[in-house]
Amino acid sequence: MAAAYYRPATLDEALAIRAAHDVEVLAGGTDVYPAYAARAGWGDRRSKAILDISALPDLRGIREEGEHWRIGALTTWTDLMRADLPALFGGLKLAAREVGGAQIQNRGTLAGNICTASPAGDGMPNLLALDAQVELSSLPGRRVIPAGDFIASYRRTVCRPDEIVTALLIPKRSSAARGHFLKLGARKYLVISIVMVAGAIELDAAGRIAAARLAVGACSAVPQRLASLESVLLGQPSATAAELVEASHVQHLTPIDDIRGSAAYRREAALALTRDLLRDLADDSRRRAA
Repeated sequence: MAAAYYRPATLDEALAIRAAHDVEVLAGGTDVYPAYAARAGWGDRRSKAILDISALPDLRGIREEGEHWRIGALTTWTDLMRADLPALFGGLKLAAREVGGAQIQNRGTLAGNICTASPAGDGMPNLLALDAQVELSSLPGRRVIPAGDFIASYRRTVCRPDEIVTALLIPKRSSAARGHFLKLGARKYLVISIVMVAGAIELDAAGRIAAARLAVGACSAVPQRLASLESVLLGQPSATAAELVEASHVQHLTPIDDIRGSAAYRREAALALTRDLLRDLADDSRRRAA
């Protein structure tokens, strides 16, 4: 018997279906369909009922709301690239250009990327650097949690069986805030990350770092902030920030050995990419000030 397929026209209808049935939520489908095909290739043709939320227009788009930016759950990577956003979003926009080819960017959503909870997902390190929050909706109401609490472990999130991710919320920062993203792979495009680093910094009038948020992906079961390094950077000149990065700042990461790289290589790459990211951010700040 074929699994049920639901495509509601309103969020309330979608939440009612989510609460009443064991369903897999589909937005862009760029992860759901390949996962099904992979299982079927091994002879496993079991599948959950599908809850397709793509017909809910209120979940698409990026807009300002009070003290934050709201990115709807159906917002695609292409939508993000085309949006007129401050320099704070520079890293997230760079990640958008690295997520597959144009077809994937046109269909894949930012929310879907984090719901997959892959350690190598390009979205979550940037959301950690942006200090983002995740909005989850259910029939009883909505709750908002820090992005860092959303992924519980490898391929698992804290989203309950009756909840749907409806938005990502990004706090507004000063006009001096800048974001950046660097990704290491076996080739330039269409590749799973070996290591990735995302960062956002804010500078004071003297060019010193007033706030720093840095995150590394593909080096642990879930992306990790570099909290000790962030503390060291406060009050330091951005021009020399890269010189302060030390091996101790990435010791809490738990990379694995796999076909793409050894754990030792990943840890060294994380150090190198973090230094490069801070240099790039300093260079960008100097260019903008000139």
